[in-house]
Amino acid sequence: MRIRPKRLQRGDTIGIVSPSSPPGREELVKSLLFLEELGLKWKFGKHAKNINGYLAGTDEERLEDLETLFQDPEVNGIICSSGGYGAGRIVDQIDLQIMKEHPKVFWGFSDITFLHTAMGLYSNLVTFHGPMLGPNIGKDTFEDLSKKMFQQLFEPMELHYTEDISPLETITSGVARGELIGGNLSLLARTIGTKFEVDTAGKLLLIEDIGEEPARVDGLLNHLRMAGKFKDVAGVVVGDFARTETEKKWTLTLDEVLDHYFSPLQVPVVKGFKIGHCEPHFAVPLGVEAKLDANEKTLTILPGVE
Repeated sequence: MRIRPKRLQRGDTIGIVSPSSPPGREELVKSLLFLEELGLKWKFGKHAKNINGYLAGTDEERLEDLETLFQDPEVNGIICSSGGYGAGRIVDQIDLQIMKEHPKVFWGFSDITFLHTAMGLYSNLVTFHGPMLGPNIGKDTFEDLSKKMFQQLFEPMELHYTEDISPLETITSGVARGELIGGNLSLLARTIGTKFEVDTAGKLLLIEDIGEEPARVDGLLNHLRMAGKFKDVAGVVVGDFARTETEKKWTLTLDEVLDHYFSPLQVPVVKGFKIGHCEPHFAVPLGVEAKLDANEKTLTILPGVE
C-alpha cells in the first residue's frame, strides 16, 4: 500500500512549482483567488515564474524547486502551475527518496504524468491527477464540479463516478479491483524503456490525452500493447480525449481505435470519464485501490489522504 499524504487544513500553505512549461501570468494570478477560497496560503518556488523558451526555467531550476518545496516544513502540499513539456527532462535527476521521506499532497496532470509515475514507483506516494493553476483553475470555464474535487484533499473521502456526471460506455463488461494508475497516454508511452516504465500488472489503467488524432492514438495504444502493458492489466478507465479531429480524408474514428485495442482484452473497460483536458475535470488520486464496474458503469476510488 502506498503512503497517503496528510490531509490539508484551512490555513495550510501550498507550494507552487513549475516542472514543465511556464503558466500564463494572467490565469496564474486568477487561480490564486481560488486557493484563497479554499482557505489556503501559497508559496511560489524560487524559479516557478521563470521562462526559458517552452520551459519554466532551466532543468536545474525546475528540479531545485520541486525538491526544495517537498523538504520545506512550511509547505503542506504542492500543486503544479502548468503542464506542457519538461517534466521528463528532470525526472531521472530527482532524488525520489525526498518525496518518500516528506510525503505531501502532489497535484497536477498532463505532462506531470511522468512525475506521478516516478513517485509511484520510487517514492511509494499517492499523488493526485487534477487540474492545474494556469491552464485550468485560472480560466473562466473552470466548473463547480472541478472545484468541488479539491475537497478530497481536506478529508478522506471515497469518490464515486456514475453516469450522473457524464454518459459512459462499456467497451468490455466485468468488474475489476486494483490500484488506479496512469494519466496522459502520450506520456505513459514515453516511459516505456526507461526506469520509470509504467507498471500495469493487476492495476486499473487510466488514460487521457489532447490534440492526438485517431492515427496517433492508435500508434500510442499499439506501443503499449507491444510493450505488454495490456497483458495483465486489471481494467481500463478511458478518460477524456480532447481535440482528436483530423483533416485526413481516410481515417478511423477514435471510438473505432479504442474498440480495436480494448474489446479483445477480456477485462472491464469503460470510456467517457471526464478525467483529463476537459470541463468538468474529475480529479482522482493515483496509487489507491479502486473498483471499476463495467456492468453498472461506475468507478469507486478509495481516499487519497490520511
